[in-house]
Amino acid sequence: MPPGSYQIHSEPRGPHWIAWVSRDGSGKPDRSVILIAETREKAEERARRWADQSSY
Repeated sequence: MPPGSYQIHSEPRGPHWIAWVSRDGSGKPDRSVILIAETREKAEERARRWADQSSY
């Protein structure tokens, strides 16, 4: 992946959704960070914000 690019992943977990950012194409969470929210949209938006704030 080009530097600064990322992918957002999400899945339901019980009554909420989790989302995470992967930067190396592996699908694994960058820095082991998982974000939790009530809906898929909210979880993915949190992951996007986190990725934009922690880009390197």
